[in-house]
Amino acid sequence: MRRYFAFLGAAVLVAVLGGTWLFTVYARNDNPLASCGVGQVAGGSAQIGGPFELVNASGETVTDTDVITEPSLVYFGYTFCPDVCPMDMARNADAVDLLQDAGYGVTPVFITVDPDRDTPEVVGDFADNLHERMIGLTGSAEQIKDVSQTYKAYYNAHKDEGEFYLVDHSTFTYLMTPEDGFIEFFRRDLSAEDMAEKTACIIDNL
Repeated sequence: MRRYFAFLGAAVLVAVLGGTWLFTVYARNDNPLASCGVGQVAGGSAQIGGPFELVNASGETVTDTDVITEPSLVYFGYTFCPDVCPMDMARNADAVDLLQDAGYGVTPVFITVDPDRDTPEVVGDFADNLHERMIGLTGSAEQIKDVSQTYKAYYNAHKDEGEFYLVDHSTFTYLMTPEDGFIEFFRRDLSAEDMAEKTACIIDNL
């Protein structure tokens, strides 16, 4: 009897390990972007991004299909941000230039999380000062809330601090494509060179 249970235990162990190995191999083979260092997103990449309706620098209502017409680097911030947003967006602009030099067309996109101060004109000037191809977007408070929830982007305005209030917000940059939607997110400690290299690898392997 002991021998039977020992054999059964060994068989189960082999099955589990074998199944794990097969799953691992399948997962690796099933992910064409694994070589670019793109992992799996908890809940699935389909949980991030999606349709939105916002207002561009000209005051026109635009949708995600109007904005994301090629691979795009999407960032949520606000123009009154003292340091983080300008630095992150300048990094994104540099990455776009590096990609352009290498033959890749990528659009930098800025979506405000401070619609009360960031009018279409304000986000337009902010975007133009950073890159000639950058798209600045704003909208109503409800539209900004909706697109932030769609992208799982966090923000919280401290309006009790007066007119010079600050806004806490997440600082990820999202790589989106019109065909596949969300692909990857980049942390703010990543350099423009590393961002460009990874983005190029992803585009080549999509």
